[in-house]
Amino acid sequence: MTSPIPGVRWGCSVRHADERGALAELWRASDLTDLAVDRAGREGASIVQANVSVSAQGVLRGLHLHRRQLDRWHLVSGRAYVALVDARPTFADAMATPIVESREASPDEWVEIPAGVAHGFLALEPLTLVYLVTNQYDGTDELGFAWDDPDAAVPWPPAPGTPDGRPIVSARDATNPSLRELASRVRAG
Repeated sequence: MTSPIPGVRWGCSVRHADERGALAELWRASDLTDLAVDRAGREGASIVQANVSVSAQGVLRGLHLHRRQLDRWHLVSGRAYVALVDARPTFADAMATPIVESREASPDEWVEIPAGVAHGFLALEPLTLVYLVTNQYDGTDELGFAWDDPDAAVPWPPAPGTPDGRPIVSARDATNPSLRELASRVRAG
């Protein structure tokens, strides 16, 4: 599947199932042999950490981004509305318009998210997401901006399972700055 955002790659793992269950290959080293600096945000990048995120229906996580990390998400179960916002142009030029891509993802689908591309998802049903990253978590490269930022204009659907259609967000995500504020802070150094 193609993306309007440079460096983003979408795909789908093949699930091999029989009466005992199923097996799907999530990743192999040869998939990421071309981790250029513009995709991972640093020289010599490789997958160094794997995480599992479990979310209840109606939970929205994002919009988060990293300047020195590539993420590869693999949806294990459930359905998600995935939003990607290319913040790289905005970080370089305050007047630039970000490129936004959003789509529904189902089990076995994966997306590779290069450094500088903000990412978030809304759990359309309970879901499990495995993500592989090129940096061990230490908090120094954790950036985020408001999930409902008007400059990004992500067309989020109503959050299922909530009384008012508003998503369930963390305290951090509820207080993230706008994309323009975040970009200004990054440019100021």
